[in-house]
Amino acid sequence: MKATCQKEKLLDIAPSFKESLNESGMDGLTSEQLEILQLNITKKCNLNCKHCHVQSSMQMDDQMSDEVLEKCLELAFMDPIHVIDITGGAPEMHPRLEWFLTELAKTGKRVIVRSNLVIMAESPYERFLDIYPENRVELAVSLPYFNREKYEKQRGNKNFEKAIHILKELNLRGYGKEGSGLILDLVHNPAGAFFAADQKTMEHEYRKNLLQTHEIVFNTLFSITNMPVGRFLSYLIETDNFAGYARDLLNAFNLSAAQNAMCRFTLNVGPDGSIFNCDFNQMLEIPAFVNGKRDIFDLVAEDLGKQEIAIHNHCYGCAAGSGSSCQGATA
Repeated sequence: MKATCQKEKLLDIAPSFKESLNESGMDGLTSEQLEILQLNITKKCNLNCKHCHVQSSMQMDDQMSDEVLEKCLELAFMDPIHVIDITGGAPEMHPRLEWFLTELAKTGKRVIVRSNLVIMAESPYERFLDIYPENRVELAVSLPYFNREKYEKQRGNKNFEKAIHILKELNLRGYGKEGSGLILDLVHNPAGAFFAADQKTMEHEYRKNLLQTHEIVFNTLFSITNMPVGRFLSYLIETDNFAGYARDLLNAFNLSAAQNAMCRFTLNVGPDGSIFNCDFNQMLEIPAFVNGKRDIFDLVAEDLGKQEIAIHNHCYGCAAGSGSSCQGATA
């Protein structure tokens, strides 16, 4: 489903997100300071997940050019950027990721890569099992569930064992181990048209099950609400669940979650260098205007301050219940 059609479908959610903010005493959302540089470096992926808002697959060819990567690297050295958050697709499938991580390590800042795990069970991507610890990269890895049946409902058959194998390999290298400094965070997404359970509760269940069943340890679990964008929105429509899910989002609106939304601290960059307030806006083709600029090439450190955020009705997904962001609950 094209971005324009998706934006039009989201208008069926009423009242609008902007109206809900207004009723709560907020005119809109603005960034306080852009501290997180989030980069979607490729839309190519070895998986074809049902909840994917990026609609990634092996057929997607979008990837960052060297020119865009070099400008992102320049921004990464700037204040107030403290975190460089690399996502995809499967970031490992970008041919320049190894070089990019080596250069980012020189910034001395937090570098996070979001991985689906399974990619590192395939050649030639298993080399990242060593590249990541060498560059002290934090990993936020997607594990929709600790149960094979629920996991493979999203990820397809035979992928659960691969994910568990890679988690064990990461543990062997120190990831998730106390005192190692190698951060291994897990990301949970619900497998249907419903919200996840409380994040702390889910973390306890993951920790207990993975330790007892597979002797796997990790640092933190991020529980993320599935956003009505991309492939998940198509799923909601095809299964006649859109109206019910939209109603649940409306009823769960939480002003505190909205006030702490990740977009208030994030500059998101697409493969072509276009800038957005978040990855979801990128997929819906809702651009950000940072001091009137629409791509990264003219940005300077002074542009990374207070900016107005472009909102639409999908924003209810980040403001529902305990909130949702790339770092999990926000409220």
